[in-house]
Amino acid sequence: MNAQIAPPPAAAGWQAVIGLEIHAQLSTASKLFSGAPTAYGAEPNTQASLVDIALPGTLPVPNRAAIRKAIQFGLAIGAPIAPHSVFARKNYFYPDLPKGYQISQYELPVVGPGKLKVRVDDGRTIEVEIQRAHLEEDAGKSVHDAFHAETGIDLNRAGTPLLEIVSAPVMHSAAEAVAYMRTVHTLVRWLGICDGNMQEGSFRCDCNVSVRRSGTEQLGTRTEIKNVNSFRFVEKAIEYEIERQIRALENGEAIVQETRLYDPTRHQTRSMRSKESADDYRYFPDPDLPPLAIGAAEIERERSALPELPQARRERYIAVLGLPEADADQLCSDRATADYFEAVLAGVPGQAKLCANWVLGEVAAALNENAVEIAAAPVDAAALAQLLSRLREGVISGKIAKDVFAAMWAGEGSADVIIEARGLKQISDTGALATAIDAVLAEYAGQVADYRKGNDKLLQFFVGQVMKRTRGQANPQQLNELLKQKLAG
Repeated sequence: MNAQIAPPPAAAGWQAVIGLEIHAQLSTASKLFSGAPTAYGAEPNTQASLVDIALPGTLPVPNRAAIRKAIQFGLAIGAPIAPHSVFARKNYFYPDLPKGYQISQYELPVVGPGKLKVRVDDGRTIEVEIQRAHLEEDAGKSVHDAFHAETGIDLNRAGTPLLEIVSAPVMHSAAEAVAYMRTVHTLVRWLGICDGNMQEGSFRCDCNVSVRRSGTEQLGTRTEIKNVNSFRFVEKAIEYEIERQIRALENGEAIVQETRLYDPTRHQTRSMRSKESADDYRYFPDPDLPPLAIGAAEIERERSALPELPQARRERYIAVLGLPEADADQLCSDRATADYFEAVLAGVPGQAKLCANWVLGEVAAALNENAVEIAAAPVDAAALAQLLSRLREGVISGKIAKDVFAAMWAGEGSADVIIEARGLKQISDTGALATAIDAVLAEYAGQVADYRKGNDKLLQFFVGQVMKRTRGQANPQQLNELLKQKLAG
């Protein structure tokens, strides 16, 4: 096992400058310029059409669904949508790029400048400028471990639609960069334009990192850390690169503009190739694709179809529902969770905190334990609302509610069915409770005497004994009141 390698801590007097280029794979059924499917996990080269493998005479046709998703993202960040944008050819040669160029957008992207509010883990809120978001096709994939001493080329991914989201270099720590990346990840999943699956490469980023002396305006020479596909690796890669650059500069070395890779096993970045400039790619408008025209009516249709955005919903949960910030943050980290919470709350009006506690508590724990997404939870929102209604009505206690929830999750039926079948209704009848209390006090006369001499802590002992006698079905509030009356003599 390789030992972890890390440069020494950063010296004071330096400032990191970070920008991210996030690649979000758009969740369309077909590719950006062909009708080939985009499903993940197919046998190599079974989802590459004649257009994708660049056979002579084939022509690309833009996927309108991908364009609509790009518009939705632009509207969500308050960016202008270009009425006319241009697809360009980005020329470079690599084995998994059949055409010898990638169709992307350069001077005229579909989405212009926008902004995104980002909450950092230390409680600060920063506003990150997004310079642009443009459509482009993905390249194929080089497979290095399938053959001995040879590399395989899988073109299934070639032509898959990507939205490249380019931030300004306005972040100054790995923590800020990761918080921004998480916010974009939440947003694209919330909008339904990308599944955000980082393990499958649906959401990944390139990290541009430079350092400069504190107080100076001129940017340092940047390096690009290519294709990082986890939040943890983004944080580690940026931290390492900042330290590496500071160490080099303090030793009198120059930073080389280059593309680097992050090695997670050694926790370090390493040089991959010299960094190309825009001139190296020889961008020019693709002659096979006319300018992309987007009308005002189409933009307004997409605007009217936008859901309530996560930041707005978070603020509503705090201001209107009175939820703590921590609860609102957790609920709004995922649209399916927020929607589930709202559906539960609709069935138990006015009980936002109770519903949040259960969604973030029992439901979340069961989902994690069983590796289930909330949309596929065995206990749907209406069923949970029924359970919480019975809890609020005093039909069952909090402890019994948890047992009923476990039975519901196991498929034993609705809350009402389980409560009735198991005889779990809470005992609220004063006479029945008094009988149980009298039996316990008679059995533990010595403890009763100690309580009356001032040992108040014994109250919980008596509560426990009555609960045991009533199989946990005694109404806790009534039980406590009656016990205190009886013990007072």
